[in-house]
Amino acid sequence: MTVYRRILLKLSGEAFAGDAGYGIDGAFTQYIAGEIVDVREAGVDVAVVVGGGNIWRGMAGADAGMDRAQADYMGMLATVINALALQDTLERLNQPTRVQTAIHMAQVAEPYIRRRAIRHLEKGRVVIFAGGTGNPFFTTDTAAALRAVEIEADAMLRGTHSGVDGIYTADPRTDPDATRLEEVSYLEVLNRGLKAMDATAITLCMDNKLPIVVFDLLGKGNIRSIVGGEPIGTLIH
Repeated sequence: MTVYRRILLKLSGEAFAGDAGYGIDGAFTQYIAGEIVDVREAGVDVAVVVGGGNIWRGMAGADAGMDRAQADYMGMLATVINALALQDTLERLNQPTRVQTAIHMAQVAEPYIRRRAIRHLEKGRVVIFAGGTGNPFFTTDTAAALRAVEIEADAMLRGTHSGVDGIYTADPRTDPDATRLEEVSYLEVLNRGLKAMDATAITLCMDNKLPIVVFDLLGKGNIRSIVGGEPIGTLIH
């Protein structure tokens, strides 16, 4: 039994780097692909939004003096590299997968078309959304919220990879008194400045009543447990 029939999984680009801190770690890609296949076997539709911070971060380029829009477009291209790597790994595990990009590059991926994405999900394919929203000045968190709403996902799962298994009252790595919040409202996240996702993404989820689960991506079986209804991480609703 699952409480969610369709989920959108948000993966940060930094997670793809593994311990190296840069590039794509094959072991991590294999691990996350296995976790996705496990959830698909439970009959859950899975869509994925990937970041590109392991290769390039638009904000870093802007801070170094680049034009912000140009730097963000470079970041969008980085997400496509991660999406193709994940697609290859999933298909080697016999899981049909499609990559759809918000910026057109017909030789390597489909353009993002909402109805086509939903049809892929209905046919049991994993759909990876790359290229963010296709617009500069928006994060991949916002892209994840947007795509989740568009495909009528039941929840967005926001995976962390820093050893922090949810949202805390303070940084648990530096504050021993920090406590994990099992549930929190959208407004609390915004008003208290809790570091879950950017404000635009939280607001979009709030407006559309889309629950968000912030959880430890590196905990094996966590995604399957969440779709099964177990209280893993922090639920924002």
